[in-house]
Amino acid sequence: MIDFVGAGPGAKDLITVRGMELLKKADLIIYTGSLVNPELLQYASKETEIYDSSEMDLDKIMSLMIEAHREGKNVVRLHTGDPALYGAIGEQIRILEENRIEYGYCPGVSSLFGAASALKKEFTVPGGSQSLIITRMEGRTEVPDSERIRSLASHHSSMAVFLSARMIRELSDELMAGGYGADSPAAIVYKATWEDERVIYTTVKELPEAAEKNGISKTAIIFTGDFLSDGAFTENVRSKLYAPAGGERMKALAPSK
Repeated sequence: MIDFVGAGPGAKDLITVRGMELLKKADLIIYTGSLVNPELLQYASKETEIYDSSEMDLDKIMSLMIEAHREGKNVVRLHTGDPALYGAIGEQIRILEENRIEYGYCPGVSSLFGAASALKKEFTVPGGSQSLIITRMEGRTEVPDSERIRSLASHHSSMAVFLSARMIRELSDELMAGGYGADSPAAIVYKATWEDERVIYTTVKELPEAAEKNGISKTAIIFTGDFLSDGAFTENVRSKLYAPAGGERMKALAPSK
């Protein structure tokens, strides 16, 4: 069996129980050494073959997986966070399906939610933004015109920007061009849940200076939105789900007509 496994955001104990069990049973593990915490490999047996895919191309990765599969081995392709977000598993799955090879998919805790725990914030504020935009700056991978930062920024919702720390000055400019004020709250979360995790609070305009001052150019998610504001949660902003009046709570739980 070949299993795609989400490694979680970083900390060894934040992989799912299912993911941990798959690592224990694996005969071959291919992981991204530049992103996945190597401590996770401690769950593997001493006999497990382990490869770092950082310097491997797609053809090499797939040939290793397919060869091991044909030898009757259990294979784990270990991806950081949850593979559904910028995991590049689609092209791997396509090749497996073309070769009529069965595979599994074990979800993981995304670094997005590891970052939320580092921020100690809720992305969806009662009475405020009820949407979270997950996106990235355009790099080697193109972004559709309708999904460019300045277009998405016009919604003024909570926003999480992946894979863009190296382009943070351009990101700051695009956020402001899209309508975020220069003083809008922003945050940089570096290596969420790792031992060297860091959280830097700043503003949209000061994002480049904050990143430079702290030496951050990769392995970070950049956030902006009113959910970061100290005043986002006040005594007057409460979820109707847990309103004191039982009737109000029942109304919130009742299906809409």
